Amino acid sequence: MQFEEFEFFSSPSPAAASVPAEAASPLVRLQYLVDNTPAIIYSTVPSGDFKMTFVSNNALHLLGYRPEDMVADPNFWFDHIHPDDAPAIFSSLALVFTEGQRAYEYRFRTADGSYLWMHDSLRLVRDEQGAPLEVIGALTDITSRKKMEEALQAKGEEQQLLIGKLSEAHDQLLQSEKMASIGQLAAGIAHEINNPVGFVNSNMGSLQNYVGTLFGVLAQYEQAAAAHPALAPQLAALRQRADLDFLKEDVTDLVRESMDGLKRVKDIVQALKDFSHVGETEWQIADLHQGLDSTLNIVSNELKYKASIEKHYGVLPPIKCLASQLNQVFMNLLVNAGHAIKERGTISISTGAADGWVWVEVADTGGGIAPEHLNRIFEPFFTTKPVGSGTGLGLSLSYGIVNKHGGKIEVVSELGKGTRFTVRLPQTPPG
Repeated sequence: MQFEEFEFFSSPSPAAASVPAEAASPLVRLQYLVDNTPAIIYSTVPSGDFKMTFVSNNALHLLGYRPEDMVADPNFWFDHIHPDDAPAIFSSLALVFTEGQRAYEYRFRTADGSYLWMHDSLRLVRDEQGAPLEVIGALTDITSRKKMEEALQAKGEEQQLLIGKLSEAHDQLLQSEKMASIGQLAAGIAHEINNPVGFVNSNMGSLQNYVGTLFGVLAQYEQAAAAHPALAPQLAALRQRADLDFLKEDVTDLVRESMDGLKRVKDIVQALKDFSHVGETEWQIADLHQGLDSTLNIVSNELKYKASIEKHYGVLPPIKCLASQLNQVFMNLLVNAGHAIKERGTISISTGAADGWVWVEVADTGGGIAPEHLNRIFEPFFTTKPVGSGTGLGLSLSYGIVNKHGGKIEVVSELGKGTRFTVRLPQTPPG
């Protein structure tokens, strides 16, 4: 391939712009087409420095540089590529000589210091013997397309964020519906159980009084019989046959234990009502210690075989909150603490207040959380439990509830030693 027959000019050619196509010579016609194409046409030497040997005149309009100045500077092309884009280009530029062509997209600095996104298509031209002759390139301004892509990407990220928020809201709605169902169930249980428990408790109270009266009468009979020695052997035999001393002691214990059991049932029902707060949708002033105690009553059966509960309650002022939702947070932390303990351990609950904030800390002596999982535990659906053993929503929902209260939830964990969650809440939530 030979180019000696004509020469491209690297300076504006007014004649080329003004000569009609039908009257122009082939050389002028070609010059006109090159200078008015949307792409900047250029050529470079086929060597490592890629010094420009020709640049079409439209570079002045697109980039603000005179073509002759671009050709005169041996490092012009390299020096004007954005520093962040240059390494990827330089590392693969040699492939032009093996593949014959390459295409790049990069930012190119214009005369006013701004950057334009350019699509650069490079092609190697060889002579008749196959030796590299020159590299021809075509620079096309793709800034508008890039801005559209960035806008679409930003829109996509915004939509993904919105989808995430909708998903989180959906999860919280499901959890709220579940909590409402629990509340309705608790109300039904309380209504159904309270009636029989009420009359059984009343009957047990009467029975306790009757037993006391009966034993009092028996004691008086024995005192009266003491004045009649002939009756003493018969009464002694009756006493021994009935094992009256054992009955007197045991029936008293039975009645007392039954009364304690009834009180326990009443406490559990009340704890269910306190935990669920049926119908609660408004912010209210609440005692967190009461919420912790009612939650402990709910989960005590799950924890009592695995952990000893230690309560280190400080002085807490009442705070404005959604008590049932905070109880849900406490339940998640306590249940997770129980799951973290494999054999037998301790769960400590500590509270305190300072500088307008209150805090509740739940610490366990379980296996701890692996460092690589620590920054993911609040992600929705993330769980280290076996499939079917957990949804991975507990801590995510807890984080959302605490965040809604204007607070924060912190975690510190060490493998083999245990985990400590701390919930910090303002006494008066924002807004």
